Amino acid sequence: MALIISCVCHFALIILILLAAMCSFSGIILFLYCYDALDPNGNITVTFDILQWTSDGYVARVTIQNNYQYRHVDKPGWELGWTWAKNEVIWSMAGAIATQQGNCSSFKSQIPHTCRRDPLVVDLMPDAAPENKSGGCCHGGLIGAYAINPLKSFSFFEITVGNLESNTPGYKPLNLTLMAPGPGYTCGLLVDTNPTVWSVIGGRREEQTFRTWKSTCTYSSYLANRTPVCCVSLSTFYNPTITSCPECSCGCKRAEQNTTSCIREDYISTQSGFLSNPDIVKCTNHMCPLQVHWHFKNNYRDHWRVKLTISNYNYKRNYSDWNVLVQHPGFSQSVTTFSFNSTMLPTVGITDEVALFWGIEYYNRELSNANERQLGSVTTEILLKKDSKSFTLSNGWAFPRRIYFNGESCQMPLPDTFPMLPNGSSNRKTVHRYFILPFLIYLTFKTLVVWL
Repeated sequence: MALIISCVCHFALIILILLAAMCSFSGIILFLYCYDALDPNGNITVTFDILQWTSDGYVARVTIQNNYQYRHVDKPGWELGWTWAKNEVIWSMAGAIATQQGNCSSFKSQIPHTCRRDPLVVDLMPDAAPENKSGGCCHGGLIGAYAINPLKSFSFFEITVGNLESNTPGYKPLNLTLMAPGPGYTCGLLVDTNPTVWSVIGGRREEQTFRTWKSTCTYSSYLANRTPVCCVSLSTFYNPTITSCPECSCGCKRAEQNTTSCIREDYISTQSGFLSNPDIVKCTNHMCPLQVHWHFKNNYRDHWRVKLTISNYNYKRNYSDWNVLVQHPGFSQSVTTFSFNSTMLPTVGITDEVALFWGIEYYNRELSNANERQLGSVTTEILLKKDSKSFTLSNGWAFPRRIYFNGESCQMPLPDTFPMLPNGSSNRKTVHRYFILPFLIYLTFKTLVVWL
């Protein structure tokens, strides 16, 4: 019997490893195994639109469009790379720059912007010179999540490509890569698609590109992070026990006594092998840069109230334009959020509702880093209407099913560690009988009091 159980466990582990590996492939396999039911249409598309032919090449507009509902491109911004199919060079750029010029010694009269066969392109900063800008550019590589700010969910730049034979049809770039800002994105081949069409002269005329190539880039947490980056803790008004984040949720790091900061093991490494912006976090049992705390605060006659707090344990990093995604059946009813923006997201094949929360401009849009005295944190209270057919305090119903921070899944506590009702079965020490009656009176009062 033990042998059979061992074989089953090994088989399940092999399946999980295979699924993670398949996420690195493009095409149908990528779609099937990296599909996110909480964001069924999520991806980043990269489009090359040829706007004009030149004597030795073409002028193209490159668009990076973020179709993810809750995943955005944070600092230090996106990096887009590819390999030329022939001997192309980039004569000039507007709205972005190539990070390296490369060897242009064979050009005498006119020096290209970059001669590299594998150029790496980054966005310009907002204070770039006007002559270097183009429409939709120059946000420092930041791209907003589509559900939060669709008007900032894309980035444009233009390139003049040359050093090809005359009357060239143009050749699709190869090996497209996207860092946004770190790893995790796998891009498919650029393929011919219907030419992009746009309106001019107040919508009275339509024009279109000569050719359009498009690639779809899909994100995989398996490729981006060796361990989670956030964890969830829980508490309630009816139980003094706090369910902490699981131990070693985001990896473990042995530290000497009295150490206040630790370097996480899953640091970002560069090609040269040196550290690049490692997470230096406050030492905890969970070792996560971020903690999301869900506190069931009040139980009224027609509503119930939750306090949601996000804490930043990172000493060096702020999180701008952060967002938190919560899956919970209670969001099917009326929801009032007091200190965050919020919206409900559509899902496919999931019965529970999904709510997206993010900060308010000029108030709490940025989640500050921690210091030696306190953590960086943002918090709000959420008032949810009761559904008499589904609402219950039993079996952990009041707690989230899943929580994401900036699109990354947070480590949840195990259900058997959730705060339990006073009359629930538990291995914990039972409440003394003299305290049972006052506590029940307190619960009854909290339930029947009318919401102010």
